[in-house]
Amino acid sequence: MFDAFKSSFNFSKSEPKVDLGEYPLLDHPPHHVGIIMDGNGRWATANGKTRFQGHQAGTENLRRVMEHSTDFGVKMLTIYAFSTENWKRPPLEVRGLMKILENVVDNELENLKRNGVQLRHLGQLDKLEPVLAKKILYAIDFTKEGQKLVLNIAFNYGGRSEIIQAIKRLMLDKIPPEAVTEELLSHYMYTADSPDPDLIIRTSGEFRTSNFMIWQAAYAEYYITPTYWPDFGKAEYYQALADYCKRDRRYGGRNG
Repeated sequence: MFDAFKSSFNFSKSEPKVDLGEYPLLDHPPHHVGIIMDGNGRWATANGKTRFQGHQAGTENLRRVMEHSTDFGVKMLTIYAFSTENWKRPPLEVRGLMKILENVVDNELENLKRNGVQLRHLGQLDKLEPVLAKKILYAIDFTKEGQKLVLNIAFNYGGRSEIIQAIKRLMLDKIPPEAVTEELLSHYMYTADSPDPDLIIRTSGEFRTSNFMIWQAAYAEYYITPTYWPDFGKAEYYQALADYCKRDRRYGGRNG
């Protein structure tokens, strides 16, 4: 049964690689791509690096993937940077991840704005240090005019928590039960102003959604690759998008 389940995903090492020198224009690239950026720690171990260095390498790769996104016609990118479950990691590693985010906010904002990137945050800010939370809010406001790429950073984010928070806000607004619809509840999610993801990519070969956008991804296509996130390059990203373009998205409307 597990083999049959795996065959429904694109496990990229079994697929032919695209020509590294050419990236033909995609007819209908996904508008919104979500990425579960997994494998930084295993990449670090495989390369004789510390876990912190692995997370730094993952951040460097995010810069490249953002550039590739605009090259390939992707308009919105949502990255899973820190989950609500990641607080269980060793305190030193958690502090390192917080520091990386703070460094990005401190050092990259001018470049992001210049390149037309609009930052948004998905998740809760209350567990973050007040200084970091304030910097995130400033970054969102500073880049709000960006039109080239919307970058949603899911930080201190969990899909189940998001649904609970949405329901709580809906109840506070005293919405009667008979008025609750999928569309209405979607307006209470962190992604209220965003289209649902068309494609979700998970690196490092794990076959889990890991509590990522479980409401929004009800009809998303998935692409699983064994490649660790720091090594997920332009050719493989293009391959994931090209694979998506070949799929027939039926949304449950018909069989076969």
